[in-house]
Parts: sequence; C-alpha cells; structure tokens
Amino acid sequence: MPQRPRKHILVTGGAGFIGTHLCTRLLQAGHAVTCVDNFWTGSRDNLRHLAGHPQFEIIQHDITEPLRVDADEIYNLACPGSPTHYQADPIRTTRTNVLGAINMLELARCTGARILQASTSEVYGDPEQHPQTESYPGSVNPAGPRACYDEGKRCAETLFFDYHRRHGVPIRVARLFNTYGPGMRPGDGRVIPTFILAALSDEPLTVHGDGNQTRSFCHIDDLLTGLIGIMQSEDSLIGPVNLGNPEEITIGELARQILEITGSASPLIHAPALADDPKKRCPDITRARQELGWNPATPLDAGIRHTVAWYAARSASNPA
Repeated sequence: MPQRPRKHILVTGGAGFIGTHLCTRLLQAGHAVTCVDNFWTGSRDNLRHLAGHPQFEIIQHDITEPLRVDADEIYNLACPGSPTHYQADPIRTTRTNVLGAINMLELARCTGARILQASTSEVYGDPEQHPQTESYPGSVNPAGPRACYDEGKRCAETLFFDYHRRHGVPIRVARLFNTYGPGMRPGDGRVIPTFILAALSDEPLTVHGDGNQTRSFCHIDDLLTGLIGIMQSEDSLIGPVNLGNPEEITIGELARQILEITGSASPLIHAPALADDPKKRCPDITRARQELGWNPATPLDAGIRHTVAWYAARSASNPA
C-alpha cells in the first residue's frame, strides 16, 4: 500500500490537553508537526515525550500577534478551554479567539494551507433545542461571565466562514463537545478531572446545583479521529460539524460513577449553581456519521477507568 505524503502541520495551542494528543497522533502518522503555544495554560511538560523527535518543533508564540510559518494544514486549537482559565482573564480570552482567528486565517490565506477551527459546543449556550444540531443558532448571554469564550468562539466561526466566502480559504469548522482522557490538567475546573482527583484523595465531590444538568463526554481518542477526519474530508464539508458523544449523563450520575470506579468513600456535597451553566448539553452527530462515518467508540465507563488509572499512576509517581 502506498504511503500517504508527509505534510507539515501547524497546531496552535499544541501544548494543551487536546493539542498534545493531536501533535502525538499526527507525528505517529508520519507528518512533520510544529506546535505553537504561548504556554498561558499549556505546559511544556505535556510535550516532554516528544522531545528530540526529528519531525517536531515548538514555537513559543501568542497568536494574537501575526505568525509566518509555511504549513500544509493548520489546526487552530489555541484558547483556554476550562471556565476557570478563560474567565481568569476574559479580555485576553476574547482577543485569543478573535485576533488569533484573524492571524491564523491570514496565515492560511498567504500559504494556501487548509485550516481547521476547533470551535465548541459553548456556541449553543444554554440551549433551547435538544439535542443540538449544527443548524441551531444557540442561546448565549453576551453579557455573562462565560461570554468571553462563548461569543469569542462564535465570532471566530464567523471569521472563518467570511474568509472562505471572501478569499476562498479552505476551512473546516468542528464544534467540540466535552472531551476527557489522560493528560487533562489538574485544577483547571473541568468536571471529570476534578471529580477523579477528589475521589482519589477521599475529598468531597462538589456538585453545583441539583446535579440534574446533563453533559455528554467524548474520549480524546475518539475526538482526534473525528478532528483528523474533518481535516481530510472533501471540500464540500467545511462545517460546522459536531464532534461529541451523544450519550447523556447527569453530573450527579457522573459523580456516583466515578466514586464507584475509584472505590472512594468521598461524600457528595452540593454548591450553588454556576452562572449561565447550561442545563442540557448533548450533540446531534448525524452529520459526522453520514459525512465522515464517524462515531465515538469508547464507552464512558471504559474511558473513565482509563483516565482514573492515568491519574492514579501520576499521583503515585508524583506524591507532592
């Protein structure tokens, strides 16, 4: 079987959770990869296993400033992904989403690269449609504490489609729903690592609100397959395309499942609901199934066990 030609692929936000896994997968496929990150929330430690790889380089750069690098493909993942981080400096978050999108689109326009925007299910806000299809325009509070991320990603999508219409830039737009797996940064506020670390430490698991709000969780391995599939798809599929697991679970049920898997005796406690926290979140992935043949393959129970094992091993090797 003939080998696919090697590409030079640029991954912004490549030192983050998803970016690190993506860089690794692309290198394993034989491509040359340049990771661009300002290390605001990403970490060089995440890339330690790639040190010395002959086809891998790291550029420390903030994409709110222009960048000139030749590339065949660009994955634009740069932006804090957890509420804890993106709300810590909301103006910077908006700048990353908007100015970063413009600079990466200009780079794609100048080099002829195909570019993928890692958008988010947060563009749907607190949805009135359930599950959410790509045609649903969303229900977002533009003045709320999450708007820097929600509206920033919505504006980035607008820029991508306008650059495609005006300049013919070959774009792809993927809307990522909750993703989890080994390598998620402890303390970033996302629910699965927060619950796992609390359970492993026999500390209380804090559920905000009544715990009946729902989410759907997609394992990182499945997400990467979907992302790369969208990038490699025909030009007719520019997006947006939902990528996520259509199986819902309440946050309360998730907490109980993690307690059972870890064998922890940690108590469940409740705290006030978070502002603008969506009550339901679940993707309609019909488009991804029909156009890409993509479907998440990792059951939640197996994925959580895999993730728990990673955190347990990490804690054992780094007790501090």
